[in-house]
Amino acid sequence: MKKILIATAVAASFASVAHAQSSVTLYGTLDAGLTYTSNVDGHAQWALGSGSVDENRFGLRGVEDLGGGLKTIFTLEQGFNLNNGSQAQSGKMFSRQAFVGLSSQAGTVTLGRQYDEMHDFVAPLAATGSWGGSNFAHFGNLDMLDDNSGVATNNSIKFTSANYAGFSFGGTYGFSNSSKFAANREYSFGAGYENAGLRIGAGYQQRNSPNVNDKGASDLVDMSGLDLADVTFRQRSFGAGASYAFGPAVVGLLWTQARFDNFTGNSASIHTNNYEVNAKYNLTPALGLGASYTYTNGAIDDFHFHANQFGLQGDYALSKRTDIYAQGVYQVTSSPQGTFVAAAIDNGNASGFSSSRRQAVASVGMRHRF
Repeated sequence: MKKILIATAVAASFASVAHAQSSVTLYGTLDAGLTYTSNVDGHAQWALGSGSVDENRFGLRGVEDLGGGLKTIFTLEQGFNLNNGSQAQSGKMFSRQAFVGLSSQAGTVTLGRQYDEMHDFVAPLAATGSWGGSNFAHFGNLDMLDDNSGVATNNSIKFTSANYAGFSFGGTYGFSNSSKFAANREYSFGAGYENAGLRIGAGYQQRNSPNVNDKGASDLVDMSGLDLADVTFRQRSFGAGASYAFGPAVVGLLWTQARFDNFTGNSASIHTNNYEVNAKYNLTPALGLGASYTYTNGAIDDFHFHANQFGLQGDYALSKRTDIYAQGVYQVTSSPQGTFVAAAIDNGNASGFSSSRRQAVASVGMRHRF
């Protein structure tokens, strides 16, 4: 009888271990290429670019099954410069994401550094958030759809719902971690719907005084090279769009707006509206072609300007994990008031703001995923 009890106890312990299954996955992306950028300090710039399409990264993703549909999840993801091994953001070991949470049939709750709802619901409808990468970001990336520029939210708690017949929604709140509760806090919310080839998404993000508390929700905001350290202001982004996939083609339409106001001691304001149309077509299972056009109208106080941006990309898969690409983006700005705002194509670590109202960026590179 004693032997039976011992055997039963041992079997029960093994059953418990087998029930709480866990796994950890190592993953990453390596992306490098030769990049040409025009009109940088009045000259052409040639650079060996790191992450022209996807920021170089490696990460660990884990899950533990707790039973009853409940799971523990975590992600640790670091961005880096492939060409010299440096961190994508100095001082951050996991610059892209670092969070832990619980997932159930109702949804997921996570805590840490993570992307917000504009990233989850709006960015995938844009060229920059799907196939195009940094170069295809809207003027100056002021709406922050390009996650290669490090726009994750610190000190955040995030809820993402389950999928209800194609509909999902979520919200993120980033704490200031300061006695001044609103000094560098951030919040966002969004929703989306998917059915067959149709995908619809909308989102909103707000950051309050992101540059006055370096321990808060947001990293330092750099608007096209303008240093705003220790300046209080409010930053907001709105967006909505849709895409439709049919056969080997996907077409998308998107609108976003970025607003900066409530600056310290003055009534200055900056805003841009971006209207994008994009398309991707797979000529063969290995060869894909992408194109996008974005029209931007904006204002800095009473000064109004426009920007037109055109982008093309060709991508060829050598295998399921390795591909080569060639892409180019051209941007030109204008203003009815005679002067101009300098063109500003988001160009990753090879960035250089234009010294004129025109700029072109072209890259040829290779990408490997593991």
